[in-house]
Amino acid sequence: MEPALLKKQLFALMKEKAYHEGEIKLASGKMSHYYIDARAVTLSAQGAYLVGHIVFDMIRELEVHAAGGPTLGADPIVGALALVSFQSDLPINTFLIRKNPKSHGRMLQVEGPTLKAGDEVVLLDDVATTGGSLIDAIEVLKKMDIPVRKAIVIVDREEGAQENLAKLGCELVSVFKASEFFSEKYRPVKDQKRS
Repeated sequence: MEPALLKKQLFALMKEKAYHEGEIKLASGKMSHYYIDARAVTLSAQGAYLVGHIVFDMIRELEVHAAGGPTLGADPIVGALALVSFQSDLPINTFLIRKNPKSHGRMLQVEGPTLKAGDEVVLLDDVATTGGSLIDAIEVLKKMDIPVRKAIVIVDREEGAQENLAKLGCELVSVFKASEFFSEKYRPVKDQKRS
């Protein structure tokens, strides 16, 4: 299926199942007039299929060792990506980063096939606001001497994540911008005049 058609289908699914308007407190602590519950889509069969194919298409040419990100937002994305990449005969290993290392077993903070110093990776997450979760992930990987080529999110809320990651030398790429989902009520006045 064509990438543009996959993206169009994912947008419709996100708009229907994940985008909600109304006052809500975000993980960043900020209050917002909308919320994007991306896991309502990324954990669905259709959403996983679409996200897996779209993200695979975005990184297939990068020649990275692995792709992964902070748990819980990245969990369904990495599972879908691993499956799609294997089915496409271009397998990409995936990983998850815990907030803190486990207190038992191997006491790992990064779960998945072993990453070695120098292995280049792509970070994944569902939604980015200020980029805090991705910045924390970059710091964890930096301690392991693992460079991050770029970060990909399904939705960029356009509230500083791109700029904050750029300060660390990491490009943030999104499938969608949050403003693409806004109803007329929440569109900036300049956008309303163009309509």
